[in-house]
Amino acid sequence: MRSLALLLITLTFLPFVSKANAQDGVPEVPEALQILADRGAQVRFLGNKHGMNGWISIFQGQEQYHYETPDGQGFVMGLLFDKDGKMVTIDQVRQLQAQNDGVLDALAMDKPSESLATVKTETNKEFEYKTPAEKMFSEIESSNYISFGSKDAPVIYSFMDPQCPHCHSFMKDLREGYLDKGLVQVRMIPVGFREETMAQAAYLLATPDPQIQWYDHLDEKKMLPAKNDVNTEGVQKNMMLMQSWKFNVTPMTVYLGKDGKVKIIRGRASNMADIVADLPS
Repeated sequence: MRSLALLLITLTFLPFVSKANAQDGVPEVPEALQILADRGAQVRFLGNKHGMNGWISIFQGQEQYHYETPDGQGFVMGLLFDKDGKMVTIDQVRQLQAQNDGVLDALAMDKPSESLATVKTETNKEFEYKTPAEKMFSEIESSNYISFGSKDAPVIYSFMDPQCPHCHSFMKDLREGYLDKGLVQVRMIPVGFREETMAQAAYLLATPDPQIQWYDHLDEKKMLPAKNDVNTEGVQKNMMLMQSWKFNVTPMTVYLGKDGKVKIIRGRASNMADIVADLPS
């Protein structure tokens, strides 16, 4: 498995293929993988071997290999071997490498920060919400986000554009006064209002160390990559969520207060201490 990870570090992605833009000779992304793509995973076609279409997906630095059964009714995850015990998947990865000249930004790492198995998926279960605010908060909880701070701390959600200066200032306020002290957990929902920033937001969702990448970006140590061929479906879902609730600025922060009511702060919070005091313990 380690050899596969090393191969992937030098692999440049082919253009993302979805149900909406399947290319000649490349089948549509299977429904089960499309759910991962919607969450921000990078999905690429590996080819057909032994009658099975192969796919690679990368999310939060975790690479997985998927194979669709010939009848299209089954789906398995893992490495493919031939009858002699040769690992077919490695050959498929190498063939994908050979089709490209560039170098992949190191999304596939040896020690991923999150497994694909933990990615939330959509269900068909219907809920009855008492208020529009409850429905909005539930949808925000299901967005594609990156967590900062202690997992045991009270949570706030904030829509942020990677190049938004007010978002930068807000995150610096949080980092220095609250995140480092374990007083709050921020679930940053990356969005992008331009093609460049949408690609950077997608990169944050895909990289194995988004917290380090984001802090380096804030400290002006490193620019976030803006690759044109990155899958932005996870970010587009976040954008649609903003638009559906008529959120038109960043940062846009939402949290559930002690009184059980949903609170919304437009722009950089003027008094973060009041917000933290209003969070349930």
